[in-house]
Amino acid sequence: MEREDPLERIERKEQERKANGGAKTVMYAMIAVAALLAGALAYVLIQKNTLVGQLNIEKQELTDQIVALQGDYEALSSDYDSINLQLDSSREEVAQLVERIKNTEATNRVKMRQYEKELGTLRSIMRGYIVQIDSLNQLNHKLTADAAAARKDAAEHRRLNEKLTAQVEDLSGKVATGSVIKARGMRLEAYNSAGKLVDRSKNVTRLMVTLSLVENALAEAGPVRVYVRVKDPAGNLLDDGRGASFTLGGETLPATASREVDYQGQEVELSIYVNNIPAFDKGIYTAEAFTSQAKLGSAELMLR
Repeated sequence: MEREDPLERIERKEQERKANGGAKTVMYAMIAVAALLAGALAYVLIQKNTLVGQLNIEKQELTDQIVALQGDYEALSSDYDSINLQLDSSREEVAQLVERIKNTEATNRVKMRQYEKELGTLRSIMRGYIVQIDSLNQLNHKLTADAAAARKDAAEHRRLNEKLTAQVEDLSGKVATGSVIKARGMRLEAYNSAGKLVDRSKNVTRLMVTLSLVENALAEAGPVRVYVRVKDPAGNLLDDGRGASFTLGGETLPATASREVDYQGQEVELSIYVNNIPAFDKGIYTAEAFTSQAKLGSAELMLR
């Protein structure tokens, strides 16, 4: 058997040692990489679970707010049919929103933001309902008080007023809205003999009704006569002795006073004096203004 050269044996062992060492290095490196990947994967999973948990909490909070709003809508009610119809529609929207958020994953951030906006909109709508109902209730209280005062009038005056109101409303429905002359800013004021404003009945020598015919390019231009009916606190129609009257809805009605103005579609302010009244009593005076087409407005004056 041929003996191995010592130098060759040494060189061979050195090569084997290096090969074994390289394999170990590769193995250690792979172990280290595997450990890093496992750690990174664990971190990602923890972060994902944490985020999902937070999103689920946010979804639950949003759901609770929407359900609470749904309860608020259910508790809200009114005595007005038009508002009740709107409330029913809004309640349906809230109910649909509750179902949608329940069926949506918390991780769907786009949908969650959309639901938040819808919640804000529905809250704003509810605040509008509350303001509207409150305003209508206040108006009803005022109308009730006015009705109680009107019942103090004599039976004949009440009958005439109701008939006149019905005729005015019927006529208003038949005449084209755009062509009817309207008025604003109607006032009833009292003056003494020196032409100064007063509010004590013993100092009053005449009344003055002031109003403005508003601009209306569709109305027929030309002379327009405005009639006023002024009633004393007992409901009696004041008469300045001139025997003014007008026809409205086929019925001739007495007027306290009247005045004709040239109306050319532009705003016209006018005043009508009530003179020749022997004396004025304490209480509330009421004035109504009319043209031969429609009622223009009303005003009140308290004399002490």
